[in-house]
Amino acid sequence: MTYPKLLSPITMGDVELDNRVLMAPLTRARTPDSIPGDLQVEYYAQRAGAGLIISEATNISPTARGYVYTPGIWTDAQEAGWQRVVSAVHDAGGRIALQLWHVGRISHEIVQPEGQQPVAPSALRAEGANCFAEFADGSAGQQPTSTPRALELDEIPALIDDYRQATRRAKRAGFDMVEVHSANAYLLQQFLATGSNQRTDRYGGSVVNRARLLLEVVDAVTAEIGSGRVGVRLSPFIEIFGLTDDEPQAMMDYLAGELDRRDIAYLHVNEPDWTGEGPQLTDDFRRDLRSRFSNTLIYCGHYTAERTEKLIDAGLGDAAAFGRPYIANPDLVERFRQDAALNEPNPDTFYGGGAEGYTDYPRLDRS
Repeated sequence: MTYPKLLSPITMGDVELDNRVLMAPLTRARTPDSIPGDLQVEYYAQRAGAGLIISEATNISPTARGYVYTPGIWTDAQEAGWQRVVSAVHDAGGRIALQLWHVGRISHEIVQPEGQQPVAPSALRAEGANCFAEFADGSAGQQPTSTPRALELDEIPALIDDYRQATRRAKRAGFDMVEVHSANAYLLQQFLATGSNQRTDRYGGSVVNRARLLLEVVDAVTAEIGSGRVGVRLSPFIEIFGLTDDEPQAMMDYLAGELDRRDIAYLHVNEPDWTGEGPQLTDDFRRDLRSRFSNTLIYCGHYTAERTEKLIDAGLGDAAAFGRPYIANPDLVERFRQDAALNEPNPDTFYGGGAEGYTDYPRLDRS
């Protein structure tokens, strides 16, 4: 076997995986009504060879949205759509997690129900950021984000309950795990970062206060599905959507310890240089994180099979999540197993559209 560690099984919390090749969450914007349908059933089932599929980011409520044509998990129809996806993945021998998403200030009134303002920790616009909107003439495209309103203190319990209800629906739909999306400058990371959180109540100021919402969400999610089926995605040091943070290392140190204490199944680190702008994570950072978090560590961002094998061999991580390689290679695990060439993805078909660039990439036996 070319990559014996990468292709070896792993037990992640309460879930046994056949390999350590994970499919990263990939927004593809192909659910116009926010309900997963036949295309999603086929797309995810094609990629069931992954040790774990992490679904595309999925809105936990109507007000969580910042991008049209992305799926949700707040209605019975959405739950039923996802149940079909999960069943197809399981029938193909795979495992799948649902990523729970709230965009916070990366939104605009045109995307929000009844034209209301997006919500965020503070009323600070995400400078230079765009959401994706559908306009009055039926066209869709980039829309600069609008200024959000700050969440009121008495609104936060309802927000946490949205995560709880989304997890309950994910469990009913049959998902093996859920992943709390606290990365990429969306709502939960907006609370973590000093530049987007200027609150003076118990959710702002110190590291402990800024981390409070994420940890309360994790506690609520864990109460529904169990800590052994919960993962958290973080992106320390990331520079995207106008996010700034003066204390990323201190926050990461604190969160690693708190999440370890909660015994969640995994921590999924999206590397800050995936956009081509942020710094690279160092091996010293990885060693320090390993000392603070004892369960599964997943890294994501420009990984290859060879790079992941070295990461695992060095004891710095346990698995990697692959994004663009999984767009173009539904049989990515088998290609790694055979050390075969990879299909190249077509960026013009990443977002929106139909089967082209979504379910029509050839497998090895069709190449």
